[in-house]
Amino acid sequence: MMLQGLFRGEWPRTILFDLDGTLVDSAPDLAASVDQMLRALGRPAAGEESVRQWVGNGAAILVRRALAGRVDYDNGPVLEETDFRQALDLFYTAYADRNGRHSSVYPGVIPFLQAALDHGCRLGVVTNKPGAFTGHLLELMELDHWFEIAVSGDTLPVRKPDPAPLHHAIEFLGGETTTTLMVGDSATDVQAAGFAGVAVVAVRYGYNYGGPVDDLGADIVVDSLTELL
Repeated sequence: MMLQGLFRGEWPRTILFDLDGTLVDSAPDLAASVDQMLRALGRPAAGEESVRQWVGNGAAILVRRALAGRVDYDNGPVLEETDFRQALDLFYTAYADRNGRHSSVYPGVIPFLQAALDHGCRLGVVTNKPGAFTGHLLELMELDHWFEIAVSGDTLPVRKPDPAPLHHAIEFLGGETTTTLMVGDSATDVQAAGFAGVAVVAVRYGYNYGGPVDDLGADIVVDSLTELL
């Protein structure tokens, strides 16, 4: 299905993008930071392949998954809050130094952003990444000028899959749910779009906790955003 098929032959008026795994491959820096944290705690490194399956719900959940060594971190030994806070502080310190160092913009992103602007779309980012890292990463990747708003995981009291961050961005951009598209890479993004009442495109190249993106129920699933042009 072509993108216009979701909007009665037109382009959406508002497009919201997830960041990690959708616009930017940030896993190398996230993995290096997680491994630095784990080594500081006397634990073995997790490695990039594992970390790619843990990204998507914000830094706190990433750290909890890393400490548990799996996505379903709740199914394991109870983690003391003081231990978690120590680990989270170690991760923040490590990632503040590494954020964007070895990250890269995915192929197809820039052509799609340009086409969207050419069609009069207003663009925003809605991510679960902490605000302290979101703006800096967008700047380092030279993506910040494309977007009018970036809603981070701590901008509001809730984060994706809660629909509030999407609604916040839509309101800021003067959009409507019926003419808004969400672009993401994970179940969190597809669920958030569903709760918000907006159409959603999912990309296969990102991070979806190791599961198949095609089974998430997105309106369109692509290997590259250029497929939508």
